[in-house]
Amino acid sequence: MKIEYHETTNDLQTRIDIHSKYGSRDIDSWMLDILQLRPGNRILDVGCGSGKQCFSFYHHLQGKADITGGDVNKDLLNQAREANRKIGEPMAFIDLNFNEEFPLLSDSYDLVSCCFAIYYAEDIPFTIGEMHRVIKPGGRLFTTGPMPANKQVFYDIIREATGKAIPPMPGSSRYSTQIYASIEKLFKKVETHIFENPLIFESVEPFLAYTRASLAEDRKLWNSFFQTKEDFERIMGQIEAVAARRLAAEGRLVMTKVVGGFIATK
Repeated sequence: MKIEYHETTNDLQTRIDIHSKYGSRDIDSWMLDILQLRPGNRILDVGCGSGKQCFSFYHHLQGKADITGGDVNKDLLNQAREANRKIGEPMAFIDLNFNEEFPLLSDSYDLVSCCFAIYYAEDIPFTIGEMHRVIKPGGRLFTTGPMPANKQVFYDIIREATGKAIPPMPGSSRYSTQIYASIEKLFKKVETHIFENPLIFESVEPFLAYTRASLAEDRKLWNSFFQTKEDFERIMGQIEAVAARRLAAEGRLVMTKVVGGFIATK
């Protein structure tokens, strides 16, 4: 299954900023709480993007860990490397395509993490197999992704505004099914943890900013909705009208992020 996807830095950052500003819970704190990392851990973050998770792990462990981040997106990797240089290059950031064999030794890492990325893999069993291969016996895999109930208000408003069925999203349609099943086949034990974060919008503007960034970032997934910039702006106008009506009726828009975290032990 080939997923057409290219992450754009500005759209991704817009969504991260909105999560932080309008949500009441911090997903990084949740991850650190359930992972219980230890000084000296050897960690690989697959699909690291601009390094957000690597830096979170690094600061939490006060630099007492061997951390490597890998990604296929060179622009995001360059951002990670630049931020890494500013603190003395304590981490490594490598070119890593999770659709290909990892250029890494087997049984090497205490933890392999993959946050909000694994569901874009072309061959889920292959990618999880490579993650399993590089984890030490007794080590862990940690993945995160959207669950089926994730941000229902977002999809409800788009459905009402356009009259169209929502296309299958790689995350919510694959994460709790195909990905969990593939992990369960290879690992001795799998735990599921759920993170819920209501984003509360008291005006329509931040919801529209989030929607615009989401549709633009995943534009190839939404190609049945729009093909041109004019199509995109027309749909955004329809979404704005429905969101404004809902806001006027309810006083606010509450969009709840529902994220699953799978911790698997080899």
